[in-house]
Amino acid sequence: MRAQDGHAFMTSLVFSVFEGAILVMRALYLGILFSPSIMMAAFADCCGPEFRRLWLHVVHRTLELAGPAFIKWGQWAATRPDLFPRDLCTKLSELHTKAPEHSFAYTKKTIERAFGRKLPEIFDNFEEKPVASGSIAQVHRATLRFRYPGQQVKPIVVAVKVRHPGVGESIRRDFVIINLVAKISKFIPALKWWRLDESVQQFAVFMMSQVDLAREAAHLSRFIYNFRRWKDVSFPKPLYPLVHPAVLVETYEQGECVSHYVDDLEGHDRIKSALAHIGTHALLKMLLVDNFIHADMHPGNILVRVAQSKSSRKRLFKSKPHVIFLDVGMTAELSKSDRVNLVEFFKAVALRDGRTAAECTLRLSKQQKCPDPKAFIEEVEESFAFWGTPEGDLVHPAECMQQLLEKVRRHRVNVDGNVCTVMVTTLVLEGWQRKLDPGYNVMQTLQTLLLKADWAKSLSYTIEGLMAP
Repeated sequence: MRAQDGHAFMTSLVFSVFEGAILVMRALYLGILFSPSIMMAAFADCCGPEFRRLWLHVVHRTLELAGPAFIKWGQWAATRPDLFPRDLCTKLSELHTKAPEHSFAYTKKTIERAFGRKLPEIFDNFEEKPVASGSIAQVHRATLRFRYPGQQVKPIVVAVKVRHPGVGESIRRDFVIINLVAKISKFIPALKWWRLDESVQQFAVFMMSQVDLAREAAHLSRFIYNFRRWKDVSFPKPLYPLVHPAVLVETYEQGECVSHYVDDLEGHDRIKSALAHIGTHALLKMLLVDNFIHADMHPGNILVRVAQSKSSRKRLFKSKPHVIFLDVGMTAELSKSDRVNLVEFFKAVALRDGRTAAECTLRLSKQQKCPDPKAFIEEVEESFAFWGTPEGDLVHPAECMQQLLEKVRRHRVNVDGNVCTVMVTTLVLEGWQRKLDPGYNVMQTLQTLLLKADWAKSLSYTIEGLMAP
């Protein structure tokens, strides 16, 4: 027994030394990679706009080269204008998640290991070349085998999402380094105001939901149940039992990316207006009825399907669009008190009530550490007083909210991560819907619903009735 214990100890020691060496080498590489952006950060605010634009580009490129964990961190940071400058958030939102594809041999091995069956026993047809590859996983198109041989049924086309090799271990190691850097950043004046330690703690929860594909399947099932009565909104359906933390099989959804309607398609105002209304009502249902919000609602994760017809002209002008939401790994849920405060915040912004908006913002964290709440309230009141004038009335409510978040950052007001994610998701949705239908005001719709609803009795039933599809 002593010999066995000694062998186990030596094995553990060797593994720990090896793991430590990998961490040190990775940290050295990242230190060299991030050195230019860290040194430039000290001068980003004082060397003019050209230098700042260069620094933003360097930060963007550095995160791309640093790997999946840092790309995901950058994308998450883009949703936190309460922690980071607005121009940095805008730049980080451009981060691309496209990654090199792993081999088909690895895909085959991973699927067979996950489900305990050979690939041909599960799929009739499996496309070896992936249709998409991100920083966490890649997606293949396939056709499921008939469950009952000889029975004539329509083939089920599916999307098979397979996690990249070693991505879990790679992210775990990088997260150890990120956490260490965040703690050190508190002692660096140029980085201290970013509150990296706070953001890393909140990022940990977001990252876990991205890596575990079984969790994404659970999110899909919950969204499908929540929208079961909606005819114009749907989600890919996870096909249990073909669900595993490393592999997710779901229905393959056909459709055109919503950005085609936002940026490319000229005319067709009826379809665009319908899309704006569907998207807004879907988000408001998630927020006000279900308390389960898709927190990554950018155009790349939204497909539009229009009913097929012999005449393309008839299809565009007489058919109602159908919206499909994809990639639901990132979600948000709010406590009852956060929901009440956030609803009151949205009402205050829509009504241009500065004091109430500021007070609600200060209540959006259970551990508020704002050094001077009074100064924050006074500055917000001053801004809202201008927005209430005829000249300030031209400022869109969404822009008011953006400027308010900038004040939150400057005054170091704490906002819980899920709350800020919901606020930014609302702004992202508002941005592309304003392009679809300039006359449709998401914030105004929210205000109208909230003023009609009686929160004290039952907000959920009231909103559900007002937004019935």
